[in-house]
Amino acid sequence: MENSGITILLVDDEADILEFLGYNLAREGYHVLKAKNGKKALKLAIENKPQLVILDVMMPGMDGMETCLEIRKMPELEGTLIAFLTARGEDYSQIAGFEAGADDYITKPIKPKVFISRVQALLRRYKPAPGIGNLIKTKNFTIDNDRYIIVKDGADIILARKEFELLQFLVLNSNKVVRREKIFSEVWGDDVVVGDRTIDVHIRRIREKLGTDNIITIKGVGYKFEEV
Repeated sequence: MENSGITILLVDDEADILEFLGYNLAREGYHVLKAKNGKKALKLAIENKPQLVILDVMMPGMDGMETCLEIRKMPELEGTLIAFLTARGEDYSQIAGFEAGADDYITKPIKPKVFISRVQALLRRYKPAPGIGNLIKTKNFTIDNDRYIIVKDGADIILARKEFELLQFLVLNSNKVVRREKIFSEVWGDDVVVGDRTIDVHIRRIREKLGTDNIITIKGVGYKFEEV
């Protein structure tokens, strides 16, 4: 996909950051949209369906976390990637961001070349995974890859993007122990740095939402999806 066909929505309440990052993205050929608050960002996202939204966390009114949660509720934006751009690098803040449905967490200040590299790495994950059918059926639920939802007992269950991809990956490797390093590499990508508890938090959220005991913890190693 050519960069000119990719829309990136930048959201930050600081005009100089919008200008600086927007300029560097535009130089790479991306179509750049800008918003100074969460409400304007939601409007632009619905109207333009960007491939990537880059969100500042600390904004007046609707902050980045709230904006991310609202985007993740919208079926028409289910494939949109979200990255937080923030000066807060604490582990607990990263966990909160991933729980809200973010795909990456970029700490500022950041050099332009590094920023563009992170954006390119994120966008590589926008493409649908090859070889995966529209539906993946298990004994207790169905993964609908077209609609990015889980169907259980006739009801639709919406997972955050990374929760969905993590569950999908484990199901595709049913009855195999998948090491944590492999999960990080396949679901988050080698270019993304996340906290040690990130997988654990996502697994807990999946279990809670699905009410399932299928995901088994292998202490000190990783996880395994078992049909029960």
